[in-house]
Amino acid sequence: MRNFGRIAVLRLVSFVGLAVFAATARAQIPAPESGFVQPGIDVLATRDFDILRGQRVGLVTNQTGKTRGGRATIDVLRAAPGVQLVALYAPEHGVRGEIAAGAHVKSYHDKASGLPVFSLYGATRKPTPAMLRGVQILVFDIQEIGARSYTFCATLKNCLEACAEQKIAFVVLDRPNPLGSAVEGNIPTQFSFVCPAPIPYRHGLTMGELARFFNARLKTPATLGVVPMLNYRRAMTWAQTGLSWTKTSPNIPLARSAYFYQATGLLGELPPLSIGIGTPWPFELAGAPGLNAAKFAQELNRRRLPGWDFEAFAWTPVKGRFARKRCSGVKIRLTDAALAQATRLDFEIFDAVRRIAPKTAFFNSARHNAMFDKVCGSGQIRRAMQLGQSASEIWRLWNNGAANFVKQSSQYWMYE
Repeated sequence: MRNFGRIAVLRLVSFVGLAVFAATARAQIPAPESGFVQPGIDVLATRDFDILRGQRVGLVTNQTGKTRGGRATIDVLRAAPGVQLVALYAPEHGVRGEIAAGAHVKSYHDKASGLPVFSLYGATRKPTPAMLRGVQILVFDIQEIGARSYTFCATLKNCLEACAEQKIAFVVLDRPNPLGSAVEGNIPTQFSFVCPAPIPYRHGLTMGELARFFNARLKTPATLGVVPMLNYRRAMTWAQTGLSWTKTSPNIPLARSAYFYQATGLLGELPPLSIGIGTPWPFELAGAPGLNAAKFAQELNRRRLPGWDFEAFAWTPVKGRFARKRCSGVKIRLTDAALAQATRLDFEIFDAVRRIAPKTAFFNSARHNAMFDKVCGSGQIRRAMQLGQSASEIWRLWNNGAANFVKQSSQYWMYE
C-alpha cells in the first residue's frame, strides 16, 4: 500500500564518482492551498544544485524549460555555482520552439549561451556517444502535454536509453502533466517515434514518472534521478498549478491546446478534415470545404458529450493542407476539463461526419493510413472505423488495456 504521508527519501547514489538523486518513495505533497507548484528546476535551486556540483552537465531542453519566475533553465544552470554546463540538446521544434512540426532541427552553436546544440530531431533522434562525450550528467527539462504521440516522450525515452548505454547519469526535472491523471487509449503493438512505448495515448503521468516507467523496462537500467515538484497533486488542472504556460510547440499556444491536440489530433492524420492548423485555433476546429456547418454542429451537440460544446463556424487556413481553402464545420469549446474525454472526440467527430456526409473518403490514401496507424499504435482502430463501427464501439476498443496500465504504472507515481 502506498504511503503518501511520509516524505520522499532522496538518497545519494554513487555512480562513477557522481552523486545523483534516486527517489525511493512517494513525495509528501502539501495541500494546494499551501503554495503553488514549484517545478523541478526550482526545487533543484533550493538545494543549491547539489547533485550537479563539480559535474560536466548536458541539458535537453527547449523554451519551456524555465523556473516558476520565467528564467530559462539554460541560464540558471550556466550561473549555478560549481556546475559546468557544456552542451545543449534540441528536441523537435528546436531549443527555442520555433521550428515547424516534422521539420528537421540542425546542430549548431547557440549564440546566447555559446554552447553547442546537438539535434535530437535530425540525422539522429538519440544522443550518440560523440554527442555525449565529456558529459557526466544529462539533465532533461521539457514541458510536455500528456500525449503519447507528442515526440518529447520519445526523446525522453531515447535519452534515457543512451545514458544507460554510455553509463551516464540521467536526471529529470519534473513538470506537471497539463491533462492531469486521467488515462485514455490503447496499449500499442506498433512502435515508432510517435508511439515509443506500451503506454496509453493519454498516459496520465508526469515526465519524471514516465522516465521511471521507461527505466524499469530496460534490461540494464540507467542511473536515474527525478527532481520532484513541490505542491503538486496528480489530478491538478494547469490553472491550479499557478504556473504560466509557455507555448510547447507552434501549434500548442495555450494550456487548453493540450486537450484539443488529443481531441482532434488523430483525425489530423487523415486527408479530408481540417482541424484548424494554419488558423488562430489549432486543433480547436473540425470541418472541410463544403461541409454543412449547421448540420455538423447540431449532430455533435445532439450527442451531449460531457465537457464539450460545438458551434457552427467557417475559416480559411493560411498554411497547411487546406491553405487558402474555405472550410466549414465546428468550433469546439472545452466547457469542463474534468469531465471531458479528450481522445473520444476524435471518434465522435469521425462518426458525425460519416452521418451527415457519408461520401467523405477518410481512408483513400495509403500514406495517410500508415501514419494514422503509427499514431494509434496499431491498425486495429482504423479497421474498426472502416467497418462502420459506432463511436461508442470504437471508444471501448480504444480503451482496451487502459485500466491495467493504471494499476501497473502506479508503482512509478511520485505524487498523491
